[in-house]
Amino acid sequence: MTEVFAQPWWLLLLLVVAGLAAGYLLLLRRRRRDTVRFTNLALLERVAPHRPGWYRHVPAAALLCALALLGVALAGPTAEAKVPRNRATVVLVIDVSLSMQADDVVPSRLAAAQAAAKAFADQLTPGVNLGLVSFAGTAAVLVSPTVDRDPVKRAVDGLRLSESTATGEAIFAAMQSIQTFSQGVAGVDAEGPPPARVVLMSDGKQTVPGPDGENEPRGSFTAARTAAEQGIPVSTISFGTEYGTIEIEGESTSVAVDDASLRQIAELSGGQFFTAATEEELRGVYAELGEQIGYEVRRVDASRPWLAGGAMLLVLGVGSGLALGRRFP
Repeated sequence: MTEVFAQPWWLLLLLVVAGLAAGYLLLLRRRRRDTVRFTNLALLERVAPHRPGWYRHVPAAALLCALALLGVALAGPTAEAKVPRNRATVVLVIDVSLSMQADDVVPSRLAAAQAAAKAFADQLTPGVNLGLVSFAGTAAVLVSPTVDRDPVKRAVDGLRLSESTATGEAIFAAMQSIQTFSQGVAGVDAEGPPPARVVLMSDGKQTVPGPDGENEPRGSFTAARTAAEQGIPVSTISFGTEYGTIEIEGESTSVAVDDASLRQIAELSGGQFFTAATEEELRGVYAELGEQIGYEVRRVDASRPWLAGGAMLLVLGVGSGLALGRRFP
């Protein structure tokens, strides 16, 4: 991860450190020259046969490195980090039309969707507000956005199948739930309403107001465009297979998934489109969405390691100076 400095002019201190290092080397060279020029080497050998080793440079080196690290810390290094979101609203929208009883997904589409939805609720960052909408011929807000996951999971367990698929109504209901919640939050939160997203899981094309009524006032495409205008992306999950069937009045009826309309809803609203043909795949999609929704990448302060390193080297320099020369370097 690339580091960016908040106050880069502090890095000029590194030039001072480089100058001190050069001065130290010049001082050593001059001292050695003067020693050779003005000292009787034979006498010096008898008086001080053991000359200081390399370790005599440890105090100065440690202090110079400490200054360099502290200079970098003062420059305010920052780095990208994944930070949990504490202000976000997500409404989970689940299709409970009769096609969800198909058993092409074991044990059934509905049972698998319930298990995956509860896992999504458990994995979602605790600070995110989660709501639940179910829909068949009509849409119902079962749980308004809340950080308490238990009401959502209980509502998921209580999902029951019904006729028809009103996808557009479900999106409008989710948006209304978000707006109501956001208005209440905006009154007490100086930062304004929190960011929001709708996660729509369905297995088929809408039938209310009609299979070809997506662009009608309450249709799914109209709802998706409205969501885009309000800045609420709708991420869609097409759940099931092309081979799903259900029994209606003793006859087998195909309930193949409809990827095209769900992809169009996501594109129109600015969301993402996913497919899942098994409970495991659905859990994987929810996990990916939970990661995207629950966390955001921010630039955070990264000076602590530099400060810690500089402090440790400063202690080493002073300590070694006292131990080796009985004085500060």
